[in-house]
Amino acid sequence: MADTSYFRNGLIIKFKGDPYVITEFQHVKPGKGGAFVRTTLKNLKNGKVLDNTFRSGESVEVVRVERRKYQFLYKESAGLVLMDNDTYEQMTVSEEIFGDSAEFLKEGVEVELLLDNTDQIISAEIPIFVVLKVLETEPGFKGDTATNAMKPAKLETGARINVPLFINEGDLLKVDTRVGEYVERVKN
Repeated sequence: MADTSYFRNGLIIKFKGDPYVITEFQHVKPGKGGAFVRTTLKNLKNGKVLDNTFRSGESVEVVRVERRKYQFLYKESAGLVLMDNDTYEQMTVSEEIFGDSAEFLKEGVEVELLLDNTDQIISAEIPIFVVLKVLETEPGFKGDTATNAMKPAKLETGARINVPLFINEGDLLKVDTRVGEYVERVKN
């Protein structure tokens, strides 16, 4: 057990039965009353963010986690198959662990899993940006860069995003996996 004096950005604590990461904290000592710590916490299981206030010196349970790098191999009916980069062991994990960003996983992409001391998966992260090829979209025309108009496109992973009008089939795109949006076209 630790108390609020151990708080720092990135610390993972157990709060209301779930693991949360402290994204922001501020120690406040008002003129009247006791000191307290105002925090912003992010749930590692579902990604929800909440604000909470702890009394100064209040006990919290710190969760010890280990970050391990895995390579995404392929998708099957049971889930996603990952390979440990150190031991080459394969494991199948549920697609829900990755949330909405699972649709941007391409074979060979390196992902990071957060595991607790019992080797239970707490959360999974994929790279913030991935480069994907456009499989289907309406044809683009020269000069279609003046407006911010968008059109739908299907990517090689099956994900569908909106892209600018000048994008053609076969183009490589940099995609932000956090929000699922087009960032820029990548040169071959």
